[in-house]
Amino acid sequence: MSDKENLQPDSNSKTDQLSSYTKDSEGKNLTTNQGLKVNDTNNSLKAGERGSTLLEDFLLREKITSFDHERIPERIVHARGSAAHGHFELYKSIEKYTKAGLFTDTSKKTPVFVRFSTVAGSKGSPDLARDVRGFAVKFYTEEGTWDLVGNNMPIFFIQDAMKFPDLIHSVKPEPNNEIPQAASAHDTFYDFVSHAPETLHNHIWAMSDRAIPRSYRMMEGFGIHTFRFINKEGKSHFVKFHWKPVLGVHSVTWEEAVKINGVDADFHRRDLWEAIEAGQYPEWEFGIQVVPEEDEHKYDFDLLDPTKLIPEDMVPVEIVGKMTLNRNPSNFFAETEQVAFLPGHIIPGLDFTNDPLLQGRLFSYRDTQLSRLGSPNFHQIPINRPVTPAHNNQRDGHMQTEIPKGQTAYFPNTLGGGCPHLAKMAEGGFTSYEERIDAKKVRTRSESFSDHFSQPALFYRSLEEWEKKHVANAYSFELGKCNQKHIKERMLWLINQIDEDLANTVSENLGLSIPDDIEQPINQSIGADADVEKFQPSAKKVYLEKDKSLSQAHTKFDSIATRQIAVLAANGFSMDDFKTFTDALEDEGAVCKIIAPHGGTIKCDQDMDHEVDAAISTTESVLFDAIFVPGGKDSVDKLLKTGKYSKFISEAFKHCKAIAVCNEGEELLKNSYIKSYDDDKAVFVNGKPKNFIDAIAQHRNWDRMEAASDIPV
Repeated sequence: MSDKENLQPDSNSKTDQLSSYTKDSEGKNLTTNQGLKVNDTNNSLKAGERGSTLLEDFLLREKITSFDHERIPERIVHARGSAAHGHFELYKSIEKYTKAGLFTDTSKKTPVFVRFSTVAGSKGSPDLARDVRGFAVKFYTEEGTWDLVGNNMPIFFIQDAMKFPDLIHSVKPEPNNEIPQAASAHDTFYDFVSHAPETLHNHIWAMSDRAIPRSYRMMEGFGIHTFRFINKEGKSHFVKFHWKPVLGVHSVTWEEAVKINGVDADFHRRDLWEAIEAGQYPEWEFGIQVVPEEDEHKYDFDLLDPTKLIPEDMVPVEIVGKMTLNRNPSNFFAETEQVAFLPGHIIPGLDFTNDPLLQGRLFSYRDTQLSRLGSPNFHQIPINRPVTPAHNNQRDGHMQTEIPKGQTAYFPNTLGGGCPHLAKMAEGGFTSYEERIDAKKVRTRSESFSDHFSQPALFYRSLEEWEKKHVANAYSFELGKCNQKHIKERMLWLINQIDEDLANTVSENLGLSIPDDIEQPINQSIGADADVEKFQPSAKKVYLEKDKSLSQAHTKFDSIATRQIAVLAANGFSMDDFKTFTDALEDEGAVCKIIAPHGGTIKCDQDMDHEVDAAISTTESVLFDAIFVPGGKDSVDKLLKTGKYSKFISEAFKHCKAIAVCNEGEELLKNSYIKSYDDDKAVFVNGKPKNFIDAIAQHRNWDRMEAASDIPV
């Protein structure tokens, strides 16, 4: 199937719609509500034949949940989101790892729907909050729907789903005053983090530039957990999933993020929508890290620990396909707001591992959708419908839109001819991986999960100096917003375990000393009767000095497609300068926008009218990736009379962006707060468009950061 729209009712006739949604299970296999064929609906998944039923049994959960709700609100997290339709194409078959048709048939285009989001804020919060970003992909496959529900960071804050309510309660606005919105810079969050060192790895990512991406189109996506691939022979491999943006991984600075939130709180949403409308379709390559099951214990970290990544220098990412988003939603509420992602939606050839965070998510997400969408029938909402028809004995309930036919609604039966009947594995029936389990039932954690310092340290060591400075500034800002001294000191002690230089910089900025020790045990994410010493963080290890994939300095820098270029001009600007540069920029896919003293139109020196994209009073430099000023004395004289143009130039320079000026346009540079630009590799006076384009592709000239830090904007 190449177009999910073709698989949905397209008639305006109510009769035709009802007919299209009427179930007829005669001769059909039994499936889940996602169209996944089922080969056993009589037995729950257990830890051994006489063992307890497992929380991960998504088939049991769906069946029982539907029954429980037969008699007949905003997301708690990820409330602020944007989405788009598209498709996934496979570059090469990976049938040696998995039998999933999605990954074995290169002739298919699998429809997808992708939702990006922030985590902590409400639906009305701004796009550029410092936060983790959700990256959820719904694959509408012919074997059922698969939801890969991840983030733009490869690890999570906590190791066990039991701690999720605590994490979110701590980062949400404080309950006594409902402050602050969409921000982690407050006492309750750091009170929690300082007592739960498992959070430190994801936390240092959140303090990095990864938490303030330039665009949804320029951020990575990760499945976070270790999953299983199962091939036709029944062999299992561990796998982690990656999305690599074709445009590279790029961010804004914190100062820009703060200003963007004030100028355009919908910055990311608008960026995604406009890129698709302009035909500049966002693309990500899909990659996998595969580990043979026999190598499960090969590493100095536990593959089942969701706060750990597998360094790409140890297990390279194998690129196997590409996702393209090419259609905006027709209705935000019906699609973006009502789409329901569940980690428990999988297909044959995929399975879960015993990652305790993943196991809890298998329960939590369905429960959340029941609360949000009000019914176990949320799978019948058009955006959630699988492309393969669903056939089962689930009936009724609030928001029921289907009309099941026949006398029977149970299995086994004879009155309905035994239909829908069970699907054998050879027919695509789902079977859980037969993992051997021989253990006591316990409420604890594995000691292999206790290394909380090694990977945050690896991440920090892998960053370039400008990235490290941004991390230090982020910690300093966030802790500076906390009021309780003891919380700051606990955090300084923890940061010092990650990196002494980082801790020293933050402590100096806070005006506090790093304590030699702390009074209480650090790790309180343990039971009251647990061995305190046993579950304290283990000593930091250095099993890899650096991993270049962790730094944005090693992303792609070969394209300026979709980059926004501010062209500062007024009546009388040089058409020759303008055409030479804008033609070259637009040939490379950049978007040039005229920023004039007023709206409407302006005339060039050849007396031609040009549409103004924005008046200078309505926009800011933080919304653009680079600045170009064409010559023309009349034009430049007018720009010099408006002080905001000098601010525009100065601010772009401070944020290390590329600037090109022609002829008289240099007067704007001289009139700005820029002290010197003669040796700057991203400032061009009467330069060539090609050099300007190359500088924009580098995203920023970070060598300028220190010299430009004191510009007063």
